[in-house]
Amino acid sequence: MSSTVTRIRLAVAAAASIAVLAGCSSSPASSGKDSAAASCEPSKGKVTLQYWNTVPGMDKVVDLWNKKNPDIQVEMKNISNDQYGTISNALKANKAPELAQVGYDELPSLRTQGAFVDASACKEATAAKSKFVPWTWSQTSFGDTGVFAMPQDTGPMALYVRSDIFKKYGIAVPKTWDEYQAAAQKLHKADPSLTITFFDPNNAEWFNGLLWQNNAEMYKYSGDKWQVSVVSDQSKQVADYWQKLISDKLVRTDLANGSTQMYAAYQKNQIATYVGAAWGYSMLRDNLPSQSGKWSVVPMPTWGTNGASGDWGGSTVAFMKGNKHLYESVKFNTWLNTDPEALALENKLGGLYPAATDGLKLPELSKGVPFYNNQKIFDVFAESSKKIDTNFAWGPTQKTVNLTLQDALAKAAAGSGTLSDALTAAQNSALKSMKDQAIPAAAGK
Repeated sequence: MSSTVTRIRLAVAAAASIAVLAGCSSSPASSGKDSAAASCEPSKGKVTLQYWNTVPGMDKVVDLWNKKNPDIQVEMKNISNDQYGTISNALKANKAPELAQVGYDELPSLRTQGAFVDASACKEATAAKSKFVPWTWSQTSFGDTGVFAMPQDTGPMALYVRSDIFKKYGIAVPKTWDEYQAAAQKLHKADPSLTITFFDPNNAEWFNGLLWQNNAEMYKYSGDKWQVSVVSDQSKQVADYWQKLISDKLVRTDLANGSTQMYAAYQKNQIATYVGAAWGYSMLRDNLPSQSGKWSVVPMPTWGTNGASGDWGGSTVAFMKGNKHLYESVKFNTWLNTDPEALALENKLGGLYPAATDGLKLPELSKGVPFYNNQKIFDVFAESSKKIDTNFAWGPTQKTVNLTLQDALAKAAAGSGTLSDALTAAQNSALKSMKDQAIPAAAGK
């Protein structure tokens, strides 16, 4: 991802301008208008900033900052139990923190609610653009119209493999999705208690990553309106593929990503792979210590000769509405997401894969990881990152669409409808939610 993604910039910029023109309501929290930064003057005296996030170990990173910056102290709050519910409630009560972790896919939706303040009045904020992978910056700046957040991490996807299980049954590690399906059949036949992976029906973000890999562009902007194509040949191919795995009982559907039950299944050797993102490396490491040396990381299985990869997740640190300490917030935000010491600690403790270009060159990311039999796993993620379709864009009502998608995926996993039906439900939800907010949209071709 080495060049600016023009189409994403145009699409997100268009969504932002439409949201502003639409003026969804007269309430401050949902007016669709940004809280423009009047100035970037340093505050007088000592300042304490509030920073909300969900990253394990982030308190240690904040402690490092606080030791070095006695006049700009940061108080951290972990909101992993209900990230967006907590942020939404704080916005409604006009009690938002100065800074909060926000996923790339959530940025457009929150922008229509007037959730952010523009930090472009701060020279350090605008100068930071060159420090990040271009596609991440274009999403946080909404097409260079301002600086509403700074990229923190990305989620290039790969396949985590229990190498010992594949070796035990003499099965080659799959390189394509067809080979993956064949491996799933062989593993389950060899051991009926073993499945190749699990399908989490309540994780739209993960499913979107699978669609992303297959170049299933769900949104693009043309003809002065959003073209919504959640239902496409590419997305149907992904849905039908996983539907067959589910129908043939070759994957489990009773596990949630990151849950105690998920780790228990891996601990009992009931699942042989994990389809995940770069930030997931620390999850397995920290929760399955007895399996150290048994795991490896390989590229995502591909769709035939198409070597594309996908992205799952990744976050930003946003400048929230009501921020009265913008100068200090920019100082901390820039340090947090570009300083080598901070980035190394975030990767070690929280598994974050940096969005900063210099972060990708950290010595820590070129070393072998003991849990993965000293494999240089970040080389795999670096290659994955290069193969992500950078034309992919999020819609302006993505949160609503994801909720609809999850509901329909769960029904399909339970035997009511199919995953392809879930795509149709998501497309209808996207069109309706945009219409409800007076955002011009049409079904794409």
